[in-house]
Amino acid sequence: MTPSPRLDDATRRELLNTMLLIRTYEEAILREYHAGKSPVFDIGAGLVPGEMHLSAGQEPVAAGVCAHLTPDDALTGTHRPHHIAIAHGVDLRAMTAEIFGRETGLGRGRGGHMHLFDPATHFSCSGIIAEGLPPALGQAFAFQRRGTDRVAVAVTGEGAANQGAFHESLNLAAVWNLPVVFVVEDNDWGISVPRAAATAVASNADRAAAYGIPGIRVGDNDVEGVYRAAGEAIARARAGEGPSLIEVHTLRLWGHFEGDAQGYRADIEGVPGRDPIPTYVAKLVADGVIEEADAAVMRASASERVEDAVAYAKSSPIPDPTHALDYVFAEGARS
Repeated sequence: MTPSPRLDDATRRELLNTMLLIRTYEEAILREYHAGKSPVFDIGAGLVPGEMHLSAGQEPVAAGVCAHLTPDDALTGTHRPHHIAIAHGVDLRAMTAEIFGRETGLGRGRGGHMHLFDPATHFSCSGIIAEGLPPALGQAFAFQRRGTDRVAVAVTGEGAANQGAFHESLNLAAVWNLPVVFVVEDNDWGISVPRAAATAVASNADRAAAYGIPGIRVGDNDVEGVYRAAGEAIARARAGEGPSLIEVHTLRLWGHFEGDAQGYRADIEGVPGRDPIPTYVAKLVADGVIEEADAAVMRASASERVEDAVAYAKSSPIPDPTHALDYVFAEGARS
């Protein structure tokens, strides 16, 4: 097999920049989420009550896939959505305000972190497993009917690949030759169940053959591998050549949710050593693409943007409880 040509330096720097922004954001949300939840962890306490699913370790998927998308393309995500939302260009201030449950949020504080909707970038996500795949089909169908080259990408987890919606979506996408790309994030764990205990095949990419579409698995949480695979799949979709399936072996660096003791996880001590960000920084330094100081500058810039978003969210108003039913029911007389 002929080795893939090295990506140009500007692209590699941008991939790292996106990964650093995502990690900086998740670290800030981690900090703010746990504020007010001690000395005894209380999921309902603090500035950000409720569950929280963070994507540290899965940055290569978001950076590699979204580098090929425009705001006119559609992207659906899972209950762990921040990384792909950021990489797709969802406004940091509005997203953070939504996570904090504030009136200036994407959903006016009604949806929270698992239900981010942004019409400006055609982004959505859901707490329901495999929920994002059928809407991606609908968007891809609309793009196809309008004769555009726009595409839809549905990101889901390896556990969701065992849901009926996954298989129904792949089948219909293939039958209708839709411009959609399915991306499976295999982080080894479906909450507390190892993938090998729940999935009969070693790679979900192998399931693509059952629907007559291309399937590829990217190993080692390799952002450049994701970039290449996604570039090819998205180009196929834009050209009218139909759907593809990509599975990425990625990493859940932290728990399934915040407060997860992870007692089921025998590999927990070795997880920090698999962190994709220092690995990629070291690779780019070794290749002469950046210096360590460049990565520090990227982190500082990311921190400035993230802290601005957090400050904006904190200073935004909390929704008035008397308006709790606003945006739930249609208003005005029906014609």
